[in-house]
Parts: sequence; structure tokens; C-alpha cells
Amino acid sequence: MKQLLLNIQPPAAPGFDNFIIGQNHEALSSLQAVLAGLTPTPFVYLWGTNGSGKTHLLLAAQAMGAHIADDVHTLDAESQIILFDTFNHIKAEGGVLVTAGSHAPSQMGLRDDLATRLAWGLVYQLQPLSDSEKADALRAHASDRGMKLPDEVIAYCLKYLRRDLPTLVSVLDALDEWSLTTKKPVTVPLLKSMLQLELAN
Repeated sequence: MKQLLLNIQPPAAPGFDNFIIGQNHEALSSLQAVLAGLTPTPFVYLWGTNGSGKTHLLLAAQAMGAHIADDVHTLDAESQIILFDTFNHIKAEGGVLVTAGSHAPSQMGLRDDLATRLAWGLVYQLQPLSDSEKADALRAHASDRGMKLPDEVIAYCLKYLRRDLPTLVSVLDALDEWSLTTKKPVTVPLLKSMLQLELAN
């Protein structure tokens, strides 16, 4: 009997094409405009709670040539000076800098001069996806794969699994493959058995 080693694959590389927009249309379109050189400012600062998509957008921007700095609220004094100098260099020499943190620039206890620079360009608060938006995104992903995804499976994922979308999508992909391998329909019991096998490996 062929032994199956279940492998929940890492999520796809973050890009603008696989970012679920939710309520962040303006932030996304403005960021893309900055990257395309269509705005007077080369600076974008994004802030919001964990899971709102900040790191996803930073990595997508980096893939298009932007300089990035994530989690600026965690920077020590030396790192703040380095980021301050990076702002000045890009302002003088060109380029794009996209930064992100947990709060608005003036609310993180950073150096005053760095906080001022974070607010130089476009500043957007990202809104996390609601459960209904996550559910819609999972349904769309399943449809793209030709996967029949019952609502109770989505509800189980949102209640018991890590709630960030990349993890949820990866679990769905693995569940689809597990369903095909076992020749069983996608159900909550099948999902539970898959997760138990994953934990045992």
C-alpha cells in the first residue's frame, strides 16, 4: 500500500494578485500607483492589527523593487537611525520606500524625526478581513480548484484553525488533495482526520 505523507504546502509568495482586498481598495490602489511612479511621493506607510495584510503588501512591493521596513514599532535606537537615513537617501536619490507598523506614526514611541518621516507620504490603516470576507475568499479559491467546499468546513476552519488567510488557503489545498487521494468528499470529519495525520507525522 502506498504510504501517503501529507504535506501542507507553504503559502504562495505574496503578490498583489493574491491579496484579498476587503476594505482596503484605496490603500492597494495608492500603493500600486506609488510603485508605478504615478504619485508625487515615494513613501507609503501602512498600519493595522496583526493579520490585516501589512507584511503581504510589503513583500509584494519589495518584489517590484521597493525598499521595505516592517514592524517599525519594534526597531531599536540604532535601527531607527538607519531607517531615518534610508528615508533621506531615497528622498535625495530616488526609489520607493514602503514601511509598516502597528499604529499611526506618532503613536509608537519612535524618534520624533523618524515619526515625522513615516508621515511624509501616504499613510493608510489596513482593515482586517471579516469572517464573511474570509469565507468568500475561501469559496472563490475552492471554486478555482474545482473543489466542492461545504459551508460547515469553512465554519470549522474559521473557528478552530489559524485564522490568517494564507494558512487557511494552504489547508484547503491540502484537503483537496487528501480528498482526491482517499476518494472521499470534502467534509469536516475528513478535515479532522487529515489534521490528525499531519500532527502525527
